[in-house]
Amino acid sequence: MFTTEDLNLFVEKGIDIHVVEEQLAAFEKGFPFLRIASSASVDNGILSLDEQQEQYFLDLWEGYLKDNHKVVKFVPASGAASRMFKDLFGFLSADYDKPETDFEKKFFDSIDRFAFYADLNEACLKNEGKGIADLVAAGNYKAVVANLLEAKGLNYGALPKGLLKFHRYTAMNRTAMEEHLTEGALYAASSDGEVNIHFTVSHEHLDHFKSLVAAKKADYERRYGVRYNISFSEQKPSTDTIAVDADNKPFREENGKLLFRPGGHGALIENLNDIDAEVIFVKNIDNVVPDRLKEPTVRYKKIIGGILVSLQAEINRYTTMLKNGKYTIDDLREMIQFLHKKLFVRNEETKHLEDAELALYLLRKLNRPIRVCGMVRNSGEPGGGPFIAYNADGTTSLQILESSQIDMSNAEAKKQFELGTHFNPVDLVCAVRDYQGEKYNLPEYVDKNTGFISHKSKNGRELKALELPGLWNGAMSDWNTVFVEVPAETFNPVKTVNDLLRPQHQ
Repeated sequence: MFTTEDLNLFVEKGIDIHVVEEQLAAFEKGFPFLRIASSASVDNGILSLDEQQEQYFLDLWEGYLKDNHKVVKFVPASGAASRMFKDLFGFLSADYDKPETDFEKKFFDSIDRFAFYADLNEACLKNEGKGIADLVAAGNYKAVVANLLEAKGLNYGALPKGLLKFHRYTAMNRTAMEEHLTEGALYAASSDGEVNIHFTVSHEHLDHFKSLVAAKKADYERRYGVRYNISFSEQKPSTDTIAVDADNKPFREENGKLLFRPGGHGALIENLNDIDAEVIFVKNIDNVVPDRLKEPTVRYKKIIGGILVSLQAEINRYTTMLKNGKYTIDDLREMIQFLHKKLFVRNEETKHLEDAELALYLLRKLNRPIRVCGMVRNSGEPGGGPFIAYNADGTTSLQILESSQIDMSNAEAKKQFELGTHFNPVDLVCAVRDYQGEKYNLPEYVDKNTGFISHKSKNGRELKALELPGLWNGAMSDWNTVFVEVPAETFNPVKTVNDLLRPQHQ
């Protein structure tokens, strides 16, 4: 099936031929829907804290930072912002010249409220000889949009969200990346002032990110009295997936070369695995707010960090007992209750296990990476949600599922999906070392049966693309998981440019 040129391509990308064969088999058989036990709620699977509990975990996190543990803030930032400007691209190619849709009218009616307004005005003056106000007065709306989106102007249509100016301040305006620098200083700084932040970026934008860091880093270090250690990585070519045609045969371009595509955000489990840290916060690049609204975000980041280190201490104690063989039957019962009540991991078969078998089962379930995930009450925002789902070994556990993973033709599964009270804002904190401080190998905990097949096209030809298990979905399927209710104020994504006009971004 594969030519010498194909095999050389596999070597170049660092992809084993068996991985390609696995991917081709996945196209043939598809991916199974996950069986749901129930949606997670504050009554079953989501922790809701009172004020006293919040303060306890806040204090716990502050104490943890004072001990100079290695904490990293991990920000997926490689996605292009082109989808933010979908409506404006549509306006540029439309057969009318003045704003007609509500979206277009809102953009121009409020254009002076965007943080990038001054830069855009300068670009318009340079390229058109007129500022924004004069161009609008002359009815030349498309020139304004072209200077925003195209390379002759700000080139926002081709840049990643992290490099776009999101928020206005009195003395300056900030990009999304700069807001993450600020956040890191507020909840992830060690007692000696070190702040570690890692951005995953695309290759073509790496130099732009580095330039922005070079220009801004010293200013933020002075502002917050910290030292930044900022690093970058790119999605690995070895995580690309092969594309197929309608007959599930490898898709070949006109020159006969096999087509590989990026494997989606699940590929970033490899990047996460390379991070040298004890605790890693994960948050999307576009979920940031101006300083005046940061308090709830910072507070709850510290709270979920405190919950994580509390859980880790309990799990490490149990794991040490199991590894040393120094436990009683009462200890085993206590561990079972911990699994049931704290981690919502259940297996009806444990009641039939002998003590030695039970100890092995407990060790297998406890000695795993841990994540604490903030969950927000449903408000109509798109995204995955928290569920209690069945695993391949017959256990049930907490999982973040997308709607595509649920069989909507199954009445009970659809009902559980619709009963969901919360959604996933991508607000995670992870512990990735075991009880001895050794790093877990994170790819070992991926459920390969949770990928996704999508339909795309290339040069007018239909193809199927394979997305790897999502980073906070199947890629973390075999982690110990705790869901915590966090307030809606901590979730303020920017999906379209007009979202920057919301009060949360002004």
